[in-house]
Amino acid sequence: MSSSERQPEPKPTPERIMDALNAYQRTAAVKSAIELDLFTAIGKGASAPTALASVTRASVRGLRILCDHLTVQGLLTKQDGAYSLTPDSQAFLDRRSPSCIADAAIGFFASNHMVRSFDSLTASVRKGGTAISPQGTMGPDDPIWVNFAISMAAVQAPLANGVAKILNAEAAPPWKILDVGSGHGLFGIAIARKNPKAEIYSQDWAPVLEVAQRNADDAGVSPRFHQLPGSAFDIDLGSDYDLVLLTNFLQLLDRNAIEPFLKKVHAALKPGGRSVTVGFIPNDDRISPPAPAAFSLSMLAITPGGEAYSVGDYEEMFQKAGFTSNEKVELPNSPQQLILSTK
Repeated sequence: MSSSERQPEPKPTPERIMDALNAYQRTAAVKSAIELDLFTAIGKGASAPTALASVTRASVRGLRILCDHLTVQGLLTKQDGAYSLTPDSQAFLDRRSPSCIADAAIGFFASNHMVRSFDSLTASVRKGGTAISPQGTMGPDDPIWVNFAISMAAVQAPLANGVAKILNAEAAPPWKILDVGSGHGLFGIAIARKNPKAEIYSQDWAPVLEVAQRNADDAGVSPRFHQLPGSAFDIDLGSDYDLVLLTNFLQLLDRNAIEPFLKKVHAALKPGGRSVTVGFIPNDDRISPPAPAAFSLSMLAITPGGEAYSVGDYEEMFQKAGFTSNEKVELPNSPQQLILSTK
């Protein structure tokens, strides 16, 4: 094709910019719908604004405008003035669904604490770490982690079960497992449910461990669930572990804190033991895949030095700590990845 036949360059458009600037409105609309329990009401059959107003105790006009906006977002459909759920909103926003993530949405992702953190993003960029307080969410007993443990169970349970399957927990010997920064405790609990002889040692702040203990009780594994309250950096973690679970933990930390901590993890493992890292792990270019790459911004806003570390970063840090091998494993149906590191 000659230069005269080349297609013209597309004209610049502000559409992507305007979409980003207005994204807070989409967040607010979904959060409002969850707070009104709108998706559940529609799932139960209330489809017109008048019927929804009666169920949600909101105005007909307000519900019509909100539902139209959610339809534009692709979370509802509309026909003859009646609204219906889409497959996505039915699976993840109707509270009757076992995979509902509504609690996680308003309890963590779109919580006031998280939103306020991003209000200070410019200051965080200038500082190179969270500007909301010196320690951000990493201070001792920060209440956000209790909220995280309570609200994120539905989001994390399928992932925890997937990790247990990848580890072949069902066919494993009587593992001794350390779950660092366990939060809800579901990763260790999932392994314990598949391996009836596994013993789980769950480390986190004491109020968070109360949530994990309730989950262990509900799962029927409480006799094999042991609490290690306190800071993972300060307490005695124990020894002779077959597995150490580091799920959504290392990405909260500054690299200078990770490297000595991994030596502590290495010392806690028995020979041939493995560390299991789960998190948002981008490629070494740090801009792909999109979800793991974008996660670093969250860490910049809420932590002093955390970020989404790449596979290369983890390989280097684990090797410095004395681990002999690292294997990246894809997690099905998840933007997160798993790295198995062997002592």
